[in-house]
Amino acid sequence: MMGGAGSGSAVVARVPKVEPAELPPEERAKKAKEICFDLLAARPRAAEELRQTLQRKGFDSDTIETLLGKLDRAGLVNDAEFAEIWVRNRHANQGLSRNALVAELRRKGIDGEVAAQAAEEVDRDAEEQRARELVRKRLGSLGNVDEQTAIRRLLGFLARKGYPQGLAYTVIRDELREFGAESTVLDDAVVD
Repeated sequence: MMGGAGSGSAVVARVPKVEPAELPPEERAKKAKEICFDLLAARPRAAEELRQTLQRKGFDSDTIETLLGKLDRAGLVNDAEFAEIWVRNRHANQGLSRNALVAELRRKGIDGEVAAQAAEEVDRDAEEQRARELVRKRLGSLGNVDEQTAIRRLLGFLARKGYPQGLAYTVIRDELREFGAESTVLDDAVVD
């Protein structure tokens, strides 16, 4: 039996955190590369996302830019491909409009032209169709509210997703009309 205080649990010595600037250049580059690979393993990243993460962790700009250049040449970081994937996923899963997608990509450090080109993948018909799906899904959860309240809530909902007001209003008006017709048919069927 081991002597000492406590319940027999081992004491783990903490390794002091070493700042990247304190590491030799080879170790610093290796550590930065590990961080980037870990991030890229989770999902594709924009070069600016990696740059900001490395800066927050205390890496110098020479180490960062050298590594990002290598990752770019190796095809592991490509802002145009990242933007296309981002647009596809966020439009399908979050229902974001083209405008909202471009704004998100710009916040992630993607060049405006690259962001706009990626967002073109979502054409007007696809954008309108997705808005209709969102409104239909939301209509069921509105409860018994009057039409003006429903319109106001749905307009706000689509606005937060970045849909232009004209498109949003047209879609909402059409879907409310369709929803009203369906509920009237259902009400008539229940009475019969």
